[in-house]
Amino acid sequence: MPIRLEEYASMSWQAATFWISVINVIQFAAALIVGELLIRLYRSRPVTPPPKPLEAIEVVLAIACLVLNIVVGVTGWLLWRAGWIRVSAETGWRVVLDVIVLLIAMDLAMYVFHRIAHHPLLYGPLHSAHHKYDNPRPLDLFVLNPVEVLGFGALWIGVLMLYPATWIGIIVFLTLNLIFGTLGHLGVEPFPASWSKLPVVRFLGSSTFHADHHLNGRVNYGFYSNIWDRLFGTAGPR
Repeated sequence: MPIRLEEYASMSWQAATFWISVINVIQFAAALIVGELLIRLYRSRPVTPPPKPLEAIEVVLAIACLVLNIVVGVTGWLLWRAGWIRVSAETGWRVVLDVIVLLIAMDLAMYVFHRIAHHPLLYGPLHSAHHKYDNPRPLDLFVLNPVEVLGFGALWIGVLMLYPATWIGIIVFLTLNLIFGTLGHLGVEPFPASWSKLPVVRFLGSSTFHADHHLNGRVNYGFYSNIWDRLFGTAGPR
């Protein structure tokens, strides 16, 4: 039976907030659990030194990020219900197109945002909280300045307002977003080095790619791919 999007539009804001919260908590837990399993499986392939002992501020910032992601999700739902964001129930080729468009658009938008965040005037107050943990653990995917969390959320909402996507395409994109984010903060590389020479795959972000950014903040600003870093001369040597 095809999904009836109007049923979700008729939900109360309290119900929508509850379900959006549940989804975000599941994503948060999945990143930590799967990330820890991957670290244990591939501890023989480190790409950064081991992380320092867990600090209370890491936990506080991660929980704040979780809460703000829920706020972003509820805001998106309200904008969708008001007609500012359009979502369709189409399937087939349109889903594939949407995933590609969303990945490219968000990758470029986040690359630009990320480079701006590294500007000397903004790095200290905005982005340094994340780079305090340059030997990352999966939790550090969520360790961000709250302003930065809202900035990334605004980019995502902005893309959805400009590009009407299918609900399946959005779900697939958000799943890939979580996978790339988790891989980037493992501190180990699950994939063999030979993959970096394969067509298409060699243009994708990897654990090593983002680890190099944590080790040298002047390279590898991309998230899902290294395309923008290659184009704009910020790609690292590996």
